[in-house]
Amino acid sequence: MTLAQLNPTVGDIDGNTSAILDAVDQATRERSDLIVTPEMAVLGYPPRDLLLREGVAERCRAAVNRIAARCTTTCALVGFPEPWPEGPRPFRNAVAVCRKGVVERVYAKRLLPTYDVFDEDRYFTPGNEPAVIDVAGERVGILVCEDLWRATDVTGGRRYTCDPVVDSLVRGATALAILSASPYILGKEAKHQARLAALAAKGTAVMAVNQAGANDDLIFDGRSRVIGPGGALGVAPTGWCRAFEADVRTFDVALPVGGASTHGDDDGSDELIEAMVCGIRDYLHKTGHRSALIGLSGGIDSALVAALAAMAIGGANVTGVLMPSRYSSQGSIDDALDTARRLSLKAAPVVPIERAHAALRETLGMTTFSFEGLADENLQSRLRGMILMAISNASGALVLTTGNKSELATGYATLYGDMCGGLAPIGDLLKTRVYAVARRLNERFGRFGFGHPPIPPASIEKVPSAELRPNQTDQDSLPPYDILDAIVEGRIEREEAVESIVARTGIDEATALRWSQAIDRMQYKRDQGAVILKLTPRAFGRGRPMPIAGCSDAARQQTAST
Repeated sequence: MTLAQLNPTVGDIDGNTSAILDAVDQATRERSDLIVTPEMAVLGYPPRDLLLREGVAERCRAAVNRIAARCTTTCALVGFPEPWPEGPRPFRNAVAVCRKGVVERVYAKRLLPTYDVFDEDRYFTPGNEPAVIDVAGERVGILVCEDLWRATDVTGGRRYTCDPVVDSLVRGATALAILSASPYILGKEAKHQARLAALAAKGTAVMAVNQAGANDDLIFDGRSRVIGPGGALGVAPTGWCRAFEADVRTFDVALPVGGASTHGDDDGSDELIEAMVCGIRDYLHKTGHRSALIGLSGGIDSALVAALAAMAIGGANVTGVLMPSRYSSQGSIDDALDTARRLSLKAAPVVPIERAHAALRETLGMTTFSFEGLADENLQSRLRGMILMAISNASGALVLTTGNKSELATGYATLYGDMCGGLAPIGDLLKTRVYAVARRLNERFGRFGFGHPPIPPASIEKVPSAELRPNQTDQDSLPPYDILDAIVEGRIEREEAVESIVARTGIDEATALRWSQAIDRMQYKRDQGAVILKLTPRAFGRGRPMPIAGCSDAARQQTAST
């Protein structure tokens, strides 16, 4: 059988169909009995409200008929949205069984996720019947993503009234074919492997295909695999497709294949690097951008983003812009230039902001307001944002923002300033994680294609500072990052109340209260920010829709205490 691990672009029905047809042709040449594509392969996942556009679902069904016509000697399981006027929702998340030149039957996904980034109940009517088909002497049960995972891979499970896996096995399935578009989340892969191995250990062959690549904020790690009956494990990558990229491979299900992932590491830094590179590469490619633009400060955040961008599209396609002010240290300027040299960036122009800053202050002096302190600091940040966006307009390069999750959580980022840009590659990395990933990249530079450590050691070792006033450091305004990140993790990843954060971490109540309140208040900034690549279970973005005008428990506690 053939695993067609594809990297579809949402909405590119013709391009996606062409990739599926190429995979069918390969499977035919290799005399494969069955080819399995990812979930929603014809349209791409997640389609979101593009599904509602006139004619989209009908074009997908026509594409499925084209694919079926090519399937003369092999059977293909093809994911697509099926128009469904008979149900409460207009479509079904469906699988076409293509064989002998026709669509033999259609299976509809039965469990529809509606949590985190998923909103399938908005569009799809669930199926109500299992599908088990005969292929080359095997009884193959068809499942689509949540039909198997049941949210146990991310949230601890959901209450569903049926179990499609059990229903398939009761109907005599000897093998399971799983079509998935399961987004990457740090740590999820181990849960997937355990679930699939447990199924195979019961004597059922498992053929699991996952989408690869990235669409918008979501990254898909692929890692499609075959595990033979009994769960016997071979040596990776015998039964695996590559991670984070398209890969079409044919396997013999009767053989004891499987194996452990080759992408594991102690703290997940290796796979995080691969995921972010994939996210940057596909976002640029699928939005029609050939180059990227980054503001280089000499700090660790911009250095890491620049390194990831260079890995994704090559340093020759990345421009780093230095925008020093009178507060910028010579060390920071040197570190920024060193970053550009280490990565062989296309250019690293130095555009001082002092004259523009002075002119803007003079202009604002005509008002009755005072622009000292924070207002003056934000002027500098917004000038830098304006410069980057102007260069972006002139060059066509996409601006990558450099803010991390800790900054975005607490509002330690300037709206229309350092938040300007189209994509936030490290917006789901806590500051402490940024350090870990940067150190890993330098330690294993050869593995990631560099001839030397790509990040200046000084950018990692020096005290972090925005350099918007004399002798400024981040810790003038923020707690130490290990303390702050423990609060952010509790508030965002766990959605904990202040009391729970204090009890779990031992952080003093006043600190936990202040920064929990800041996290809640800064939602208005995040709602206007760049697209953030999702790397953790609770990322800022579509999967965490929070009110802007509201009263949080932190605010209530503050009111009670005063």
